[in-house]
Order: sequence, then structure tokens, then C-alpha cells
Amino acid sequence: MNKRIDLAALLEGAGRTRPEQVALFALINLGIVESLSSGLISAAESLRIFFHAENCLFVRKKLRVKAADQIMSRGVQLPDLLDALQTDEAQREFNCELAKLRNLCLGLLEQKRSAA
Repeated sequence: MNKRIDLAALLEGAGRTRPEQVALFALINLGIVESLSSGLISAAESLRIFFHAENCLFVRKKLRVKAADQIMSRGVQLPDLLDALQTDEAQREFNCELAKLRNLCLGLLEQKRSAA
């Protein structure tokens, strides 16, 4: 994947409601997490294509959902995690962070389902 994902264009483009935008955000993130977990993309690539500053600002200013902001914050830190720790410990922490990201996404989807 070479192109950056623009959350503003994806989420606001089709006139979706805010709860729909949050649910779509969670689904997109689950795909990113699965791609990271399976090695299809690296942590550095995820930062470049998805967890970049424009998307972080969009989530903070437009979605205004604490869990979504946490997802973006954790995603931004993934490459640093791998650089800062020994290989074995880094892999354990990376997997732990992916699990936390997954749980935050599932929580957002559960909230949407409960509200419906």
C-alpha cells in the first residue's frame, strides 16, 4: 500500500452520521491491526499510511471519541516501541499493543450496536 488513507475524506464524504463514522473508523482500524499482526505492513508503514498527523487531528477534532483518540495515540507509538526495546520484549509489547488496539476497536463497535 503506497497511498495514505485520508480519514476525513472516507468518513465525512458520504454524509455519514457521527456514530456511523466512528463505527467505520473502528472497522478500518481492525483491518490495520490485522495487517500489522500478520506482517502485511510494518509499524513504520502504518504510521505513514494511517496513523499520520492529519488523521490524528481529524479523530481528535471531528470524531471527539476518547477511545478513538487512544487508538490513534497508540498507533503513532508502535514504531517507537519496536525501536526502544530488545527484540523479544519488543515483539511481546507490540503484540500486547495490537491486542489493546483490537479491544478498543471492538468496544467502539459494541457501543454502536448497543445504541442501535
